[in-house]
Amino acid sequence: MIDQRAADTELVRRWLETNIGGTVTSIHRQPRWRPVWFADVTVDGEVHELVIRGDRTDMPLIFPLEHEMTLQSLLHERGIPTPAVRGWIDEPMAYVMDRVGGQQDFTGCTDDQRASAVDDYLQILARMHTLDVESFAAAGIMRAATPEQSASLGLARYEEVFRSTKNGPDPFMEFCLGWLRRNPPLSLGRESVIAWDSGQFHQADGRIVAVLDLEIGHIGDPMMDLAAWRMRDTIVGYGDFPTLYARYEELTGTSVDVDALMRHHFAFTLTNQLALGQAVRQPNADTDLMTNMQWCYETNLFATEALAEILDVELPTIEQPDANKGRASTPVEHMATVLRSLSVGDGAVDDEFLRYRLRALFREARHAARAIEVGESVSTDDLDDLEELLGHRPDNWFDGETDLERFVLADAATGAFDETLLILFHKRNLRAHQLLGPAGSAMATHLPIQTFR
Repeated sequence: MIDQRAADTELVRRWLETNIGGTVTSIHRQPRWRPVWFADVTVDGEVHELVIRGDRTDMPLIFPLEHEMTLQSLLHERGIPTPAVRGWIDEPMAYVMDRVGGQQDFTGCTDDQRASAVDDYLQILARMHTLDVESFAAAGIMRAATPEQSASLGLARYEEVFRSTKNGPDPFMEFCLGWLRRNPPLSLGRESVIAWDSGQFHQADGRIVAVLDLEIGHIGDPMMDLAAWRMRDTIVGYGDFPTLYARYEELTGTSVDVDALMRHHFAFTLTNQLALGQAVRQPNADTDLMTNMQWCYETNLFATEALAEILDVELPTIEQPDANKGRASTPVEHMATVLRSLSVGDGAVDDEFLRYRLRALFREARHAARAIEVGESVSTDDLDDLEELLGHRPDNWFDGETDLERFVLADAATGAFDETLLILFHKRNLRAHQLLGPAGSAMATHLPIQTFR
C-alpha cells in the first residue's frame, strides 16, 4: 500500500511540473481514507499552494469526480467563493485546485466571529440558489427530469450505489427507503444549484474564505442545503436554526418549507449507511473501518430521531448492558493498549500515515474489546425484539438480519408496521452505537441534532 501511495504521489508530482510548470518543492498525501495531496509548486519565484483531490477508495462516488470539479469551477466563475480549479489528472484520477486559508470550524473564534461567518455563508447560499440552472445543466451538472422531481435525484443516486454495492441484508435502510417512497419530500417545483452536503467551508475573521467539498452538489431543491447542515451542526455549531432560516427568508424573499426540510433532513441522515454500509460489512485495506462505523451508527440514530419527529413518536431508551470478560478480552485489550502507546518517527510523511493507521487500529481494538464485553448481550436483546415482532426466534443475529429485511420488504408498500419498526430500529441503533467503544468514550457518545419543534 505504501509503495502504491508513493507511486501515485510521484505521478501527481510529474503532472504538476508538466502542467503547472516550475518545480514541486513540497508534496504529501493526506493520511486518510480518500486520496488528497497538498503541494507547493514554485513558478518563476512564485509559490502556488495547491490541493489535489482524488477518487474515493472504498465506495463509488455518488456523482463522478469530474462532475464535482465542473460544479466547483462553474461556481467560482460566477463569483461563489470556491477554490479555483487548475486542471484534471487522469492517473491517479484527481483534480487540482488552489489551496485556501482559514479553518473549517470555529475553534478559538468569538461568538461574534462565528455569527458573522455563518451569516456570510447564508448570503453565499442565497446567491448560489439564484444562479441560472440552465447554464449548469448545459455544462453537464445533473438535474432531475422535471423541476418537480428535483427533491429526489440526490437520494436516487445514493440508492443506486446502495443497490449496486449491497453485500448483505440491511433491513434498516430498506425500511427508511420504503418510507420515503411513500412519503417523499416535495420540491413544489423549486430548483437551484445546491451543495447538498452543506456547511463545509473555511472561514477566517468572521468571513467565508471558500465553500468546500462539492462532492454531491447538483441541481436540486434548495431546501436540501438548509436541511443537510443540521447534521454537521453537532460537531461544528452554526447557531439556532430557526434564526438562521429566518435570515435565509430575509435574504431570498422566499419561505422556508419546514415540511420539506424535515423530510430532506431524514433523507440526508441515510447517506452514510447507503454509501458505506457495504464497506463496514466488508472493508478493504484502505478502509478506515471505525470512522465509517462511527459515521454510520451515529447517523442511523439521527435517522430514527428524525423520523420520530416527523411521525410524532416518542422513542424508547435502553439500559447500558453489563460488561463481561471473555476469553479473548485480555489479548484484545492489551492490543489496544500497545497500539495507543506506540509513537512513530519524527514527523516525516510516511510516519504521519503510520500514525493515522495505528490510531485507526487502536480504535478497532477498543471496538473488538467492547464487542467481547457486551456483544452477546446486545445480540440477545436484538433477537428478543425480533421474536416478538416475527413470531419466531432466528437462530442467530445474522439470520435475524435476513428475516427482518424480509419482513420490512413485505410491509414496504403499505407501512402498516411503520411505528412498530421505527421503535424497534431505534433500539437496535442504540445498541449498535454501544459497541463502538467503551461507555463514555468519544466514539460511543451520541450528539443529538437540533429538533424542528
